[in-house]
Amino acid sequence: MPQEKKYVRPSWDEYFIKIAMLVSERSTCLRHHVGAIIVKNKQILTTGYNGAARGVKDCLERGCLRDEQGIASGERHEICRAIHAEQNAIIQAGRFGVDISDGAMYCTHTPCIICAKMIVNAGIKKFFTYTDYPTTGGVTELLDEAEIEIVKMKKPETKINILD
Repeated sequence: MPQEKKYVRPSWDEYFIKIAMLVSERSTCLRHHVGAIIVKNKQILTTGYNGAARGVKDCLERGCLRDEQGIASGERHEICRAIHAEQNAIIQAGRFGVDISDGAMYCTHTPCIICAKMIVNAGIKKFFTYTDYPTTGGVTELLDEAEIEIVKMKKPETKINILD
């Protein structure tokens, strides 16, 4: 008789990073699907994915301006129509009056320098990720100086493990 595989619950960190992965599926970016969530005391406070500003056409509808201009990933962020996932998660907190200070951010990618500065000023204390975002540098140094712990995780399985 074959032995049944034992179900193993994901750790809290695995659970939250997998939720960030799921959030990334809402992205309207043609280059990267990025998802971020902000957590405090094991409670999800906000989520964000990369996409165009509220009420304007996104890249799925109008095409990628960065591709049209041949701009490499991680450069000239001001050309992009999208608001980054980390920015959207922070903006949602402000919009709804949610205190994210001393929280942790779980994000599918490391932040760009603009997002890193926002993370510092938002009071985030820990940043979890599993993928490096192509950036021009300075991110790790900034987060280190601000005493924000960066936790690089192994990419979790994309499979949802449930008992049927």
